[in-house]
Amino acid sequence: MSELQAALLTIGFGVIVVVYAYGWWQQRQYRRKFGTAFKSSHTDALYQDIGASQAMRSQQTASAPMLEEALVEVNADATATATALLNESCALLDGRSDFIIELHLDEPGPPAVLDGLWQRKFDFGKPVQVCGLTLGTKKWERAIAEGQTLYARFRIALQLVDRGGMVSAAKLADFRDLVLGIAKHIKADTTVPDLDEMHRYAVELDAFCAEVDQMVGINLVPHGERSLPGGKISQAAAMQGMTLESDGAFHLLNAQGHSLFSLINQDSKPFQHHTLGTFSTAGITLLLDVPRVEDPGNQFDQMMHVAHELARELQVSVVDDHLVALSDNGLALIRTRIAGVEAKMRDHGITPGSSQALRLFS
Repeated sequence: MSELQAALLTIGFGVIVVVYAYGWWQQRQYRRKFGTAFKSSHTDALYQDIGASQAMRSQQTASAPMLEEALVEVNADATATATALLNESCALLDGRSDFIIELHLDEPGPPAVLDGLWQRKFDFGKPVQVCGLTLGTKKWERAIAEGQTLYARFRIALQLVDRGGMVSAAKLADFRDLVLGIAKHIKADTTVPDLDEMHRYAVELDAFCAEVDQMVGINLVPHGERSLPGGKISQAAAMQGMTLESDGAFHLLNAQGHSLFSLINQDSKPFQHHTLGTFSTAGITLLLDVPRVEDPGNQFDQMMHVAHELARELQVSVVDDHLVALSDNGLALIRTRIAGVEAKMRDHGITPGSSQALRLFS
């Protein structure tokens, strides 16, 4: 075989591998977006593997230019999605949840004019966002330090509250002084909210978030002194469509990759891929983060369905924090409390599971 023939065979094999990977990626995205939340048996997984193989064989006839075009489209779609998410964060800015200072420039400038801000963006203990008003579309978009776009105005916002608590009055003043110093340096006019009023907003919002920030836990424990092997837990979780994520918990994810609920080890030791084969525990817990999921009442019902499926598969009991079996009355009480949290959030203008809720309860 000549060196040219060997090179061509190598290139051909590489194209097949890339085609297979792209086909697998498409199948995975399709299943996450349109598939059911639960996988009922190993037979379903086998059927999906067969379908992926058939898709691979049919796509192997595609030419290299067609593959390149497809990959370019995927990259473009991913970039567009990321940009849209960044720009959405500008639309979420609200004077009741963010200390927003607006800068009006005499002449349009790039984000680099805010040089002092980029160096201290992480000094305030809460997220800082910089949004710029574009000249052409007249829309607010997320500005980044190295960006070359020229903006006529900037909105620089400090988030007032997250799960770490509220921003302090001292941090608010420090943030204001920094931004006003930058504005003076670049000779920009400013619109600045009252500092005392912003601190009052922070106190009120923090108290509200603390009131509705609730987590629902359902415990699964074996009978007697029996422990649960990590491998069996992983297998049972996978059958319910849950995947082990970097935080050491199994999660059921929605099409956008957000967690609907999670499965953790009761002793707080994280699950890890490399130790599942030798790991065991006295119990596991399903957790529903109420403010961070859409329609939390229905998500609770879905979590209970998974709880009973796991209980059957692992031969464990579904109990409360006192190791008492959950009754219908107990479940009804939990649903009532979840509905109360949802109603309070909506009355406050925050929809559970929305982008605004995700950033306030992070």
